[in-house]
Amino acid sequence: MEYHRQSIRLDGFDYSEKRLYFVTVCTHTREEIFGSITDGKMTLNDVGKMVDKTIKSMENKFPVLIDSCQIMPDHVHVVLNVGATLVVAHNENKNHGEIYRAGTRPAPTVGDIVGAFKSLSTNEYIHHVKNDDWPMFDHKLWQRNYFEHIIRNEKEYYAIIQYIRDNPIHYGENQ
Repeated sequence: MEYHRQSIRLDGFDYSEKRLYFVTVCTHTREEIFGSITDGKMTLNDVGKMVDKTIKSMENKFPVLIDSCQIMPDHVHVVLNVGATLVVAHNENKNHGEIYRAGTRPAPTVGDIVGAFKSLSTNEYIHHVKNDDWPMFDHKLWQRNYFEHIIRNEKEYYAIIQYIRDNPIHYGENQ
């Protein structure tokens, strides 16, 4: 029996468009390996610091800015600014017949950026397992997929930023 996972991506949407994207990436089996939360504040351990460094390095590899980021014990929230402004974020896909795209053609997609982040951070983690006695992980470091949301307007943007900031305070409430 062949198993097909249903995509959560918008059918036909160009994920290389200049936009703001809210992305959440979770560890495989939601293992809490990036640090801990005390009194509503996240404290990164060495693994969390490595993940933070890897996220920030995406700005040097892709036409993207890390607008906002919150590393949690078992997941990471990021707002990726792929060449957008809030005005671009809530415009229609086209302006006078031209599609807003990020950088050169073919422009990298959000999936390319997230995939590179997962790959680079996994390779760095493996390096530390071999050289610094970091604990081995079970088969995978990251879940297979990730959550993404296209930020469509300023109201959504500010609500997501507040959600990210408040995440350490509310962590564990619905788990």
